[in-house]
Amino acid sequence: MSTAMNFGAKNFKPRPPDKGAFPLDHFGECSASKERFMECLRRNDFQSGACRELSMAYLQCRMERQLMANEPLEKLGFKDLIDEKTEAKPQKS
Repeated sequence: MSTAMNFGAKNFKPRPPDKGAFPLDHFGECSASKERFMECLRRNDFQSGACRELSMAYLQCRMERQLMANEPLEKLGFKDLIDEKTEAKPQKS
């Protein structure tokens, strides 16, 4: 009977995650950024929306030190924060 239930099932082929694996921060190069982000999460009952700027800073640190692949921050979900920073900068005349 179990054969009949699996008759049309396809073989499952595992695949790696889309972003792939990234190295751990063995030397603690970004630990200060990570700790600021984690402290913000604890203060805000783990509501990550309140800590997005710190999250962006942590990811930037990792990318600068080649602990993860370089990605545009817009693609990582920070487009609105980047737009706010460019609007806040005074225009040079």
